[in-house]
Order: sequence, then structure tokens, then C-alpha cells
Amino acid sequence: MVDVVFDIGRVLVALQPDRLLGLLREHGAAVRTLEDVTSRIDLTGHETGRLSGSQLLQQIAALAPQPIAVRALEEAWVDMLRPDPAMLQLADRLRARHRTFLLTNVGDLHWMHLEQVVGLHRYASDVLRSDLAGVMKPDPQIYLEAERRFALSPAQTVFIDDRPENVDAACARGWQAFVHRDPAQTAAKLRALGLDPEGI
Repeated sequence: MVDVVFDIGRVLVALQPDRLLGLLREHGAAVRTLEDVTSRIDLTGHETGRLSGSQLLQQIAALAPQPIAVRALEEAWVDMLRPDPAMLQLADRLRARHRTFLLTNVGDLHWMHLEQVVGLHRYASDVLRSDLAGVMKPDPQIYLEAERRFALSPAQTVFIDDRPENVDAACARGWQAFVHRDPAQTAAKLRALGLDPEGI
């Protein structure tokens, strides 16, 4: 039996930072892209559990010279993640035939929001979050922990992620893995592996 492991960000949910960027610019921050924000905060610390959500928000707020209401900033931060209906339908179909899991680099704020608006736990048998594991993709340790926690056989594991370096790290463990570009392409790759005969 083949098991399927999904990343979340830019796979099951889309990333739309316009609200966050607009809020920061309204308060004087010189940011054009999400990278302008993430490169100036300790996102890795947050996504490996060393930096709390409230501490991360303080760092983001410090990018703007004018004060930002904490609630408005938190809402803009979590609002970046929007469900991708086609991918959630695909995950739901796969779960009917295979064990499905989530392996994600995430912090507590985004996870709590996704549980509220999507209920991601419904699409998987189990979840491994980087903020709880203390390590994040593409570190080999998180893949080892996923194998242990999910009882995965590497050769019988298919992994879907949006970042090539995360896919490469999974392949180094012997997993079957590929980069997600869009729902149609991912569904086609799964069909080629015999995993999604119904298509999308």
C-alpha cells in the first residue's frame, strides 16, 4: 500500500500575502514582496517552535515605523493562507484509498487558523508540524521523524511539496517525491503512479 504525504503551504492552500503587505505599507514599511518581510524576521525560529506567535508578530510590527494594532496584524498574517478547493478534493479522494499525512513547516498562528477555516486534520491520518518537531524541511531529521511517527516505508511513500529542496531531501530518503505546480499537474502525476484514477 502506498502512503501519500502532503506539504500544506502552496500545496493544499494558496499563499496570498497582499493583505499583509498592504497593511505594512500603510504603516510606512518599505516592503514589496513577502520575501521582503520573511527575510527580516526570524521565521525559521517561529517554524521550529523557538519563537512564539506573539514574538513573531512583534518582529513583523517592527518593520513599520508607525504602530500597527496587534489584532489587525495577526489577522493579516494568518489570512495569507487560502484553501485550494481542487487540492483539498484530491486529498480527500486519496484518503479513501490510501493513508495520507501532512508534513509541514508551520508556526502555531498559521496552524490554528488553518484548523479553524479548513479543518486540515480531516484530510490526513496524522500531521507532523515543524514547530512541534523542532526541525523543519529540508533537514533530514524531520523526514526520519515522519517515517517513525507515520510508520512509513520510504519506497512506498509519495511526497508532494512546492519546494524543490524539500523534494530532493525526501528523495534522498528513498521516498517518491515531486514538486507541486498546480492541481492538474499533480493529479496527472498521481494518476501516472496509479494513485488517483478518478482525476480532478
